[in-house]
Amino acid sequence: MKVRLFMAIASLSPLAIGFLASVASAQPSSSASSASEAFSICGSGQRITCVVDGDTFWFRGEKIRIADIDTPELSPPRCERERERGLAAKQRLLDILNSGPLSFKTTARDEDRFGRKLRIVYRDRRSVGDILVAEGMARKWHGSRRSWCE
Repeated sequence: MKVRLFMAIASLSPLAIGFLASVASAQPSSSASSASEAFSICGSGQRITCVVDGDTFWFRGEKIRIADIDTPELSPPRCERERERGLAAKQRLLDILNSGPLSFKTTARDEDRFGRKLRIVYRDRRSVGDILVAEGMARKWHGSRRSWCE
């Protein structure tokens, strides 16, 4: 029994292990940080825990796409307005991710066509996507991209 449990745990991805650790150690105080990391803006080097744009980030070596939203593109933006809004969304996501422990919920699809893990991301039991939508930094994802240049 113990061997099977160990094998099951060993087969989990780092993201799943981090999530399970955060659930197991969740506390009401701000000291519950097992799923917290210090996020930075991704550069050209190795990406471990950093923000790519307003809806994509790396967490413990896995690339995560926030599944319930769409934010302005940065690579490449289609107009100056999209670039400005994309940079604002990226900065706001960085601030949110650095403000406390995170938890993740899987969706019907595990990955998108680019190999990013599709997840609903929560901070303090509130969807990060909902926060960004409420602040005008994102739109709810309805299955296709719409222009941010209009």
